[in-house]
Amino acid sequence: MFGRLMPNEGKFFDLFIQHGELCVLGAKEMVALMTNFDDLESRVHAIEVIEKRADKVTHACIELLHKTFITPLDRDDIHQLITRMDDILDLLEDAGQTISLYDIHTVTPEAKRLAELCLACAEKVTSAVRLLHSMDNATEIMKICEEIDRLESDADHVMRAAMSKLFRDEPDVRNLIKLKAIYEILETVTDRCEDVANIIEGIVLENA
Repeated sequence: MFGRLMPNEGKFFDLFIQHGELCVLGAKEMVALMTNFDDLESRVHAIEVIEKRADKVTHACIELLHKTFITPLDRDDIHQLITRMDDILDLLEDAGQTISLYDIHTVTPEAKRLAELCLACAEKVTSAVRLLHSMDNATEIMKICEEIDRLESDADHVMRAAMSKLFRDEPDVRNLIKLKAIYEILETVTDRCEDVANIIEGIVLENA
């Protein structure tokens, strides 16, 4: 009985890290997919498997939240953080499935660049949650969050340039629609990473 009333601080932070590492794995698979389409279906399947593993981590975190009387962070912050992290992999899965569904076999350099920015953002998110267990790391965490914001801005610039080029140069309307969808999903991945950074910044400001 009393065990349920004690804080499970380490468990929450461990789950954040586990989920972050899965986000990085998913983003790496996306970059690999964009680099070589010879193994498209296995890459898409790999992302789906990673997303399901991340779902289990999310569910474990939310279940622990309901069972824990004293939490190391605000309950709403914990819920928002793990949920927004889960959105990252959901979108990466959407991107992979869309590429498969649309039968895309080549992508533009801009699409690959967006995938690389997704990976960079996911790596920074993981770096931030690794430090979240101690507010002694507040300055470093805030610096990482600023880097995520910068990467998201880079993705915005790539997205705008890609869209401009697409509507200017792509003669096939079907290809235009397909690539536009991929651009939008990948750019939204970086938006969700920025959302995570904003949540983490709020946590630091509240607790440091």
